[in-house]
Amino acid sequence: MKTHLKRKILIPIVALGLFLGTTAFKTYQGDFFEIAKQIEIFTTLFKELNMNYVDKTNPADLMDNAIKSMLTELDPYTIFYNEQDVEAARIKQTGDYTGVGASIKTFKDKLLVIEPYKGYPADLAGLKAGDEITIVEGVAVKDYDDDASNLLKGAPNSSLQITYVRQGKSKTTAIKRSEIEIDAVPHFSMIDEKTGYIVLKKFNTKAASQTSYALKDLKAQGAETIILDLRSNPGGLLREAVSVVNLFVPKEQLVVSTKSKVKKYNRTYYTKSEPIDTEIPLVVLINGKSASASEIVAGTLQDLDRAVIVGSRSFGKGLVQRPKKLTYGTQIKLTISRYYTPSGRCIQALDYWNKDDNGNAVRVKQKDYNAFKTKNGRKVYDGGGVFPDEILEHSKNSAITNAILNTQSIFDFATLYYYSHPVKEISDFKLTDADFKNFKNYLKDTNFSFETETEKSFAKAFEISKTENLTDNIKKDYNTLIANLNQYKQDALDENKPQLLNLLTDEIVKRYVYREGLYEYYKVHNDQIKKATEILNNTSKYNNYLK
Repeated sequence: MKTHLKRKILIPIVALGLFLGTTAFKTYQGDFFEIAKQIEIFTTLFKELNMNYVDKTNPADLMDNAIKSMLTELDPYTIFYNEQDVEAARIKQTGDYTGVGASIKTFKDKLLVIEPYKGYPADLAGLKAGDEITIVEGVAVKDYDDDASNLLKGAPNSSLQITYVRQGKSKTTAIKRSEIEIDAVPHFSMIDEKTGYIVLKKFNTKAASQTSYALKDLKAQGAETIILDLRSNPGGLLREAVSVVNLFVPKEQLVVSTKSKVKKYNRTYYTKSEPIDTEIPLVVLINGKSASASEIVAGTLQDLDRAVIVGSRSFGKGLVQRPKKLTYGTQIKLTISRYYTPSGRCIQALDYWNKDDNGNAVRVKQKDYNAFKTKNGRKVYDGGGVFPDEILEHSKNSAITNAILNTQSIFDFATLYYYSHPVKEISDFKLTDADFKNFKNYLKDTNFSFETETEKSFAKAFEISKTENLTDNIKKDYNTLIANLNQYKQDALDENKPQLLNLLTDEIVKRYVYREGLYEYYKVHNDQIKKATEILNNTSKYNNYLK
């Protein structure tokens, strides 16, 4: 019996040893024994489940869910990709695909058009943000088991018929698919006679080359200063971040290093090329949605005292992922290391390895931040994202703003606004107090609500009080606290009026003049760009930030 058991366990261990390499096997033999044991347990469970469960099972779906559920115990960036996911990841990295040219959100019964790209098939066919696609080529979205957005993809120049709902009315149209190229730099232009403006929205394979082209073009137009807009840039390829930094700093400059428990992933990344301009004054714009590669660029340029950072604290993602190919065309994107800027800081904000009682990652507390020094000796800190040199508090999302953004309230209100207001000159567009009142009424009519962390804590304490027979004593006070919190939430809308109006304005302006027009609107009206321009127009002020 013992011999039989040893033989059963030895086979998967030997297989693992051959797969992972003899040296590694000797080093981690104890770990591999445990891995082999757990693999065998899972294999037998999976087999018994699919063979004997009372109803018919779908092995592929069960395995997909099992893997993805397992990975949720780690961090949100370690992700399993099935074959369809691998293609979606490729599109995200390259920005190239064949489709209708629109940002689409998938629901159970519809595909919601979030943003049609100007000049692409969806736009040419007349689709608008807010349109709800219900049927594609005779297939009802509500009856489609897989990701229904795949129905819109196909060969270049192939046509498809869709049915969509706009403002309660059903319409049909034909769309001819085409090759779609999503630019990393969707906009660059001159703000004034000497200030160039570059928007870098993602770090795909085109990021560095397109930023380089924009920088050279703006300098040729007479740009003597540059604003690099990384707001809401979620990141992407690390090598592209290094190359973007290289445009502004000398060759062979350390940009970022990575540290891992696996030695081969301990890397240092230096600039490899001659820069375009190491002297041109530079302001980088960031916000709470600037993450990963965006933070490498912003953090490194800050460490090297090469740019002034303006806006609000960045997201705080200091983890590096790498795709690993698996069998049958699947992949896993695996967190392999943490990255560190030249000063030595890691700006990871959430601790996924020490979670709270609810299983949520714990945010690194400010008292635990460590101080580092820039090239000129300025203090910078780790642990909570990149902190701007010039902090604009109104650019930081409040709790209620985030709660509203987690719904479709701003998007849906913008749709209603667009169809109730005729086409207008957008360059001087400004929402009024009456518009804001209408928005608050819209939130009320659609039953918008959110629960604060304080409210959750009070509710938990009140439930505990019931088990200790204290309810009668504290119920009155509890009700008063909740009433006060509800009043606070009403007041919070007015307190955050400027920020909410900005978000509403962005969404509404896009409806009239697309995203390209929004960037032109920013150049005149956006507070962060105004502040950046002010800093760049004052040489002594700019230099004082970097001392």
